[in-house]
Amino acid sequence: MRHGKTFNHLGRTASHRAALLSNMASSLIIHKRIRTTLAKAKALRRYVEPLITKSKTDDTNNRRVVFSYLQNAESVKELFGSVANKIANRPGGYTRILKLGNRIGDNAEMAVIELVDFNELMLAETKTKKTAAKGRTRRTTKKKTEATATETAPAAEDTTPNE
Repeated sequence: MRHGKTFNHLGRTASHRAALLSNMASSLIIHKRIRTTLAKAKALRRYVEPLITKSKTDDTNNRRVVFSYLQNAESVKELFGSVANKIANRPGGYTRILKLGNRIGDNAEMAVIELVDFNELMLAETKTKKTAAKGRTRRTTKKKTEATATETAPAAEDTTPNE
């Protein structure tokens, strides 16, 4: 039975789990993307998103609270600097988990967890999709107009050189 089990213990003691999540959160903030198991990625998301929310208001108390979780001054500086600027208008959902498949050695489900606003490839794709969607036309009319243009153009070119 799973009575009262609100989070994944990850097979570790409380102190080991806290150290693991702290180190993974620091790595995620510094590198913007890390590769880990799916269970750890889901646990990390619940751990790091409240810290990112705290970074929206830059004051001494929030910096101290976040530092008590992360224990890494460099990651706190990065979080309250560039990360907080990019996520200032986002109301939540700061991370994205992408499944990668199973690991060769032990068949564990692998995933990539990343900060949403720092994936430039996906941001570029969404911008191009939005602009491309505005200028759509029906396929049947487009094919008909191209076919008639190509049929008439070569015939006109063939007659001019002969004359």
